Amino acid sequence: MKFQLTSGGPFALVKLQLAKNEEVKIERSSMVYHNGNVTLEGRMNSTSTNVSVLGNMLKSVAKSVVSGESFFVTIVKSFSDDGEINIAPPAIGSIKELSVGEKQWFLNDGVFLACDKTVEYNMKRQSLGKAVFGGSGGLYVMETTGEGSIIISSYGEIVEIDLKGADKFVVDNRHVLAWESTLNYEIKVASGIFGFTTGEGFVNEFVGKGKILIQTRNIANLATLLSSCGNNN
Repeated sequence: MKFQLTSGGPFALVKLQLAKNEEVKIERSSMVYHNGNVTLEGRMNSTSTNVSVLGNMLKSVAKSVVSGESFFVTIVKSFSDDGEINIAPPAIGSIKELSVGEKQWFLNDGVFLACDKTVEYNMKRQSLGKAVFGGSGGLYVMETTGEGSIIISSYGEIVEIDLKGADKFVVDNRHVLAWESTLNYEIKVASGIFGFTTGEGFVNEFVGKGKILIQTRNIANLATLLSSCGNNN
């Protein structure tokens, strides 16, 4: 999968360039335009082949309801050597490519934008405590498998943290984008009674060696700001 950004700013498109018969997966509804040399097909986001199609669909629908992720993914296939499609993330921010294979990743809701055909992701159920109190990520997080590249997007800039395993590292739950599968984590109350004394709410506490990607803004704060502006009018 070859790609380039149309600009260096927060409103860039992702231009995917495909060879003949090459396929990539993109997030549903992310297409802006293509050059007419590609086809688009919606498929269920399920890697299981051991249950019926109906069973897969029902499981995928249930997961999408509780996680916020679409249970369909769009497959883009080029029928020429110069296939091109431009896609855009839903939020204003940054775009980053992650290598999948030697390293596998967990992704939070709304992060996935595109990946190679050889990369899969499954919705992994979190523990009840993490699901109920997380405030983001729901009952499921996305776990990558396979080998290739995956493109993610953020709200705001992306900051990369490399943990060496010596100390615990704490990140506000709504700022976590992705983390390597080598890391263990727990979702906890930031401070006080449910974090109300500081307003921080819930945090992810990471332990181990690996990378964490965080976003510099969180969409919940934007929603609160817009809501308050509307109430003042």
